[in-house]
Amino acid sequence: MPLKQGIAVTGAINQHGEVLPVGGINEKIEGYFRICHKAGLNGNQGVLIPYRNRRNLMLDRGVADAVAGGLFHIHTAEHAGEGMELLVDAPFGMTEVPGVFQPGSVLARAQDTLLAYRRACQLSGHHDPEHNKPGSKRVR
Repeated sequence: MPLKQGIAVTGAINQHGEVLPVGGINEKIEGYFRICHKAGLNGNQGVLIPYRNRRNLMLDRGVADAVAGGLFHIHTAEHAGEGMELLVDAPFGMTEVPGVFQPGSVLARAQDTLLAYRRACQLSGHHDPEHNKPGSKRVR
């Protein structure tokens, strides 16, 4: 799935997909803004930052004015899925049923790709579990 190229991303993610705050958030945003401003603001540029960093924002007037005018955007996320939805313009696909994802979603497409890869491996004969053991030799 193609990613939006005008959105810079910063943050940390834990093993549960929670987006964690990071340091230097104002400097990171202002640095990316300067690059976008020099290239020409077109309303599609912005940043994706951890939700918990929003209270730390103290941005210079140029960034604040561009945000107010819709030329630059500051997005926040609490979970990796929210960030993916923003970056690919598609639902992430989480459901209450493990292994069942919303059709057309990021997770459903990833699952489809992995299943296709598995089928291709099985058809090519690379599905033999003995094949991957150290020191094993396959005989055809």
